[in-house]
Amino acid sequence: MIAVLAAFALLSLATPMLTRLLGRRVFAVIAVLPAAAFVLLLTWLPGVLSGEPVVENVPWIPALDIGLNFRLDPLALLLALIVTGVGTLVLLYCMNYFADDEPALGRFAALLLAFAGVMFGLVTADDVFILFTFWEATSVLSYLLIGHYTGRKESRGAALQALTVTTFGGLAMLVGLVILAVQGGTTSLSELVAHPVTGGAGEWAIALVLLGAISKSALVPFHFWLPAAMAAPTPVSAYLHAAAMVKAGVYLVARLAPGYAPLEVWHPIVIGLGALTMLVGGWRALRQYDLKLLLAYGTVSQLGFLVMVTGFGTRDAALAGVALLLAHALFKAALFLVVGIVDHAAGTRDWRKLSGLGRRMPAVATIAFIAAASMAGVPPLLGFVAKEAVFTSFLDAAGHGDPWVWVALLGAIAGSVLTVAYTVRFVWGAFFKKQGVEATPLHAAGRGIVVAPGILAAASLVAAFAVPFIEPVLAGYSDELPGGHDYHLALWHGLEPALAISAGVFALGALLVWGRQRVARLQAAVAPMVDSARGYLGIVSVVDRVAAAITTAIQQRGLPGYLAIIVGVFVGGLGTASLLNTSWPDGIRLWDYPTQPFLALVMAVAAVAAATVRQRMTAVLLVSVTGYGLVLLFGMSGAPDLALTQALVETIVLVVFVLVLRRLPKQIAQRHPPVKKVARGIIGALSGIVMAVLGLVALGARIRPTIADGLPVLSLEAHGKNIVNVMLVDIRAWDTLGEISVLVAVATGVASLIFVSGRTGGAPRLDSGHLTLNRRDRLQPVPEAARSIRAPRTSLADTEGETDAPGEAAGTRQTWLLAGRTISPRNRSILIEVLVRLLFHPAIVVSVFLLFVGHNSPGGGFAGGLLAGLALVARYLAGGRYELGEAAPVDAGRLLGTGLLLAAATATGSLFFGAPVFTSAWFETDIPVLGTISIGTSTLFDVGVYLVVVGLVLDILRSLGGEVDRQEEQQAENADDSERSRA
Repeated sequence: MIAVLAAFALLSLATPMLTRLLGRRVFAVIAVLPAAAFVLLLTWLPGVLSGEPVVENVPWIPALDIGLNFRLDPLALLLALIVTGVGTLVLLYCMNYFADDEPALGRFAALLLAFAGVMFGLVTADDVFILFTFWEATSVLSYLLIGHYTGRKESRGAALQALTVTTFGGLAMLVGLVILAVQGGTTSLSELVAHPVTGGAGEWAIALVLLGAISKSALVPFHFWLPAAMAAPTPVSAYLHAAAMVKAGVYLVARLAPGYAPLEVWHPIVIGLGALTMLVGGWRALRQYDLKLLLAYGTVSQLGFLVMVTGFGTRDAALAGVALLLAHALFKAALFLVVGIVDHAAGTRDWRKLSGLGRRMPAVATIAFIAAASMAGVPPLLGFVAKEAVFTSFLDAAGHGDPWVWVALLGAIAGSVLTVAYTVRFVWGAFFKKQGVEATPLHAAGRGIVVAPGILAAASLVAAFAVPFIEPVLAGYSDELPGGHDYHLALWHGLEPALAISAGVFALGALLVWGRQRVARLQAAVAPMVDSARGYLGIVSVVDRVAAAITTAIQQRGLPGYLAIIVGVFVGGLGTASLLNTSWPDGIRLWDYPTQPFLALVMAVAAVAAATVRQRMTAVLLVSVTGYGLVLLFGMSGAPDLALTQALVETIVLVVFVLVLRRLPKQIAQRHPPVKKVARGIIGALSGIVMAVLGLVALGARIRPTIADGLPVLSLEAHGKNIVNVMLVDIRAWDTLGEISVLVAVATGVASLIFVSGRTGGAPRLDSGHLTLNRRDRLQPVPEAARSIRAPRTSLADTEGETDAPGEAAGTRQTWLLAGRTISPRNRSILIEVLVRLLFHPAIVVSVFLLFVGHNSPGGGFAGGLLAGLALVARYLAGGRYELGEAAPVDAGRLLGTGLLLAAATATGSLFFGAPVFTSAWFETDIPVLGTISIGTSTLFDVGVYLVVVGLVLDILRSLGGEVDRQEEQQAENADDSERSRA
């Protein structure tokens, strides 16, 4: 199972690239994987039915008893077959549904395949926290899939709504799972069901877990997110909202029922909300004119039905519940796919505009009739078999005196009546000819598009006759619950009460159809029974208003106001804690070597001067003095790694400051003179004092022996002699992985603030003497002779207000940089161009050297990446954004993603060999001249860090450098055009 999950992950990552080569045909290729998983599951079927579940266990976090534990029993097998089987058909359907020019087609295909893999992991996971991880992953992926049409407001809103609701339920569920794991003494889901947690802790835990289940399966009062999610493409609705994601809550209820159905909190939630949801969804379905929304509310109703039946707590009800679960996956996925075909052919889903489709689309209509009949429970279809079993199980339990039995029975009957009514509404609205409505014009859809819904509809029919062969899979789960084992699924049980109930349901449903106009008037006159969507919007509105009020009250007066509040809280909180402290160092050593106080004095003077000068550039340089002072302190204290990294970071920060300051006035207080100087000075001084006191407290607060003495041994075990680098990429690699993730987020945030529309692609490049520009660039091609493009203000030779007449002759100079002549001649510096030309490639070589020697000498991926970034900075400063495009003709986002992916892959790769995460491995060999070469997984991890750092610097240069240059040039051109227009 772990191998299957790995295959899903790898193929999902490769899918965008495959899409560029294959277009929409990629869906046929990636459909092979879930199909192969389906076949593999069938090979495991005999063993699972014989009582031998397939189990795979890989330790992960032994201290917390968390492992990658997977267990395939009959229930998990059934859900896995649904996930992979329906997933295969939906992917094949996508090949005919989408066009080759569909926006973000590769991303959509990758996300849909990844979702199939995540659902497979969810239904097979046996560790509650691994299950929760997959649970939340479905929420994230559904958010991305529902919001596929990013340009549509309704898609973005529906995606956010679904994510908010399901994540809220997931957090509550996490608390419940923690309680169960702690009280039960295990994280194994099967063990927690076999030996349930009882008492108050069990009641509260199960209530919280069920809250997560009902939010995921869209039960009242969380049902509103599912109809809104119909903004997603139809394949998403057919898979996520019919056969996969919404079934996760049903699966969890079914999984927990054998152990926790007797709890007092169980029936009010499972049966009460299930029956209410079935009625609310069915009632709202009768009001819909959009075929997709009609099915959505019908799905809400059916999900309530499923939760109520699977959670009923008896063997016969469980058997009926899993049969209904299978039937629902087949008929509802088929109906959603049919709606997609109708929408493609007619251009609308509003059945008031549809007329006569049945005769002109006979194959589609036949598929829809079969699937809809199964939904209504018409014989001889699987839906009828399942619903008969539900009625029989409820009737058999009615004599036991439990009042919740009658709630379930009456709710099922009333809900089934509504199901029949909205089923007829769907079929008649979509395919029948209507008086006064002209025949709907159609355009031909591909023949292959009917294959997937046709197979699903045929399965609904065939399965009803093949029930004796299917029942062992279903009974393998239901036999875990108490009750008799006499009832069996069958297409015909003779004349029995359940058959009479079904006949009454059809009669009452037909009555509702006959009186549909009266029903419509009643619905218009009666307010919605449950309108949680309005409540959700009200809560969101209140949160927004409160947040705006708090923001307005606190975040005033710009950046100084923000900093004053942040620093004030810091001083008040930690300053108070410091005053109450009783652990002080025994003695104070003023310095370690004579130059320490001198360096500290210089840094202090520079810091005070930076706060008082009026020139922005001077202030930046003075701030850098404090940073370079730290470089000297680290170096003299025997920490060359820290000194090297600090020097590189300080230089990068200095460049970033300069790039940002280009868009600000030269004078710090040119327009807004500083106010409240005394108050700001006091806050600053107090923050420094508190920080110094905290340092003293930290020196005297140690209560355990230091671990520093053991670090050399650990470093040697990791095949490294540089303790600092080994700490970063091996001993504490988790921290480093988190830190580079933050770097990726920072790069994304900076780019999103600068680029108004999209940030993909690299910097603009030169092509055979002409500029090849991306869609954001508006410059004209460069003339072959002297090029007079307005100079970017990033050139080191650029000095405002200075004229350089001899520099005009620079247009004929030899170009030392590829894009040198894109700089205005008066701003070119031949000295800088020569230096950058001579130093760039050695700097890159040294950066790679630092990367690979970092395990044993000062260096590492972070330092090497910073040095490579500085080399790119030099190319940009000397030649502008076109030079940057030539120096690094890659997309910064891809560098960031590749680096993060490589680091994460080295972290998780050990899992496939049965070892914990971040377990290191090495390859050593002796090479003549070079000596012994040792390369380990930590080296690959460091390569990922290197790529992330280079990508970060490149993205910042593109954003704060190149894009700002382009905006300035565009503004200047617009100003020139305006002047010419006025002239």
